[in-house]
Amino acid sequence: MILDINFLLRIGIALIVAGGITFLSTPLVKLLATRVGAIDVPKDNRRMHTIPIPRMGGLAIFLGFLLSVLAFSKEIDRSLQAILLGAIVLVILGVFDDKYALGAKLKLAFQLLAAAIVVFYGDLRIDRLTNPFGSSLYSYWDFGLFSYPITIIWIVAITNAVNFIDGLDGLACGVSCITSINLLVIALMVSDAQVAIIMAALTGACLGFVPYNFNPAKIFMGDTGSTFLGYMLAVVSIQGLFKAYTVISFIVPFLLLGLPIFDICFAVIRRVASGRSPMEADRGHFHHRLIDMGFSQKQSVAIAYVMTGILGLAAVLLTVSGAMKALIMLGAIILVGAIGMRVILGDKPHAKFWHHVKHGVPPAQQHSEPGRSDTADAPKTSEETTHE
Repeated sequence: MILDINFLLRIGIALIVAGGITFLSTPLVKLLATRVGAIDVPKDNRRMHTIPIPRMGGLAIFLGFLLSVLAFSKEIDRSLQAILLGAIVLVILGVFDDKYALGAKLKLAFQLLAAAIVVFYGDLRIDRLTNPFGSSLYSYWDFGLFSYPITIIWIVAITNAVNFIDGLDGLACGVSCITSINLLVIALMVSDAQVAIIMAALTGACLGFVPYNFNPAKIFMGDTGSTFLGYMLAVVSIQGLFKAYTVISFIVPFLLLGLPIFDICFAVIRRVASGRSPMEADRGHFHHRLIDMGFSQKQSVAIAYVMTGILGLAAVLLTVSGAMKALIMLGAIILVGAIGMRVILGDKPHAKFWHHVKHGVPPAQQHSEPGRSDTADAPKTSEETTHE
């Protein structure tokens, strides 16, 4: 683990600077989004908000992240240049998408371009994975030329996975922040200075934006933010985790990104099984299902945070040696689970849900009072799944 006090201080300052820049620039980005017409207008049942909300808030996240990385990275090497260049491509794409609602094929093309920059210019690839069942002769799988398409698919998939969960106030930004914190801890444990700086800047940028994005949200980060965050988590997982030739290199990225990976896999399977395009929008995402079960937006987001936190703790503990890690893991799960359940069950939505289950009436079939609008109890605001 990195114990140098000067480096730890630099990490802390990088986090604070990124958070401060993002926090201060978000109102300016909100004003810009309003003036250029980058407004999310609720027009279907996938959107939880009932009033128009400015988007493009990811521009503030990117600004805080970029300035912090440039200020505190000792060396901007070829791999970091590629990462930042790919990020710029996706942020520009996101800005235009938040304004003009671009088509899925065009967005996919630019996502492939950003991934290709990382793979071919930055030479970052998932070139091998540890074989958890192999002998000393076959301790890892070498992908050879297949490492290029595998890496590109991984980057594009995780980019869209984070984009897909961007459906409630503070959900995607908070999940990305928790994942970034866990990646920062792991980077410090394995003494990876560059990844630590990148993750400190990303964590700070997310923390600086979250106050504006919690329910009720004042601004959405839009595709500008969700694709950028997904891209960064995908790329850093390659640089900081897949490069390790141990069994954790096979497991840790999937634990850290477990929630968005599950959601995108389930979405693709669900749509293909029903004869629809995998890119076709629907109202069957993880967060939609929690809302339909009777949980409020804040409780649904809390559930996602708890799940991400537990998976992240498991990933971090897999990098730690020692006989006590199983007990530490158990204690952490109990603590996080207790806090999460207290938040989740504050309004006891489970009682209403099980009442409907018992009587065979789904929550969606509740009848409104005479003369009362069906949308009277609708949540006031929510992050839009902008990719779809």
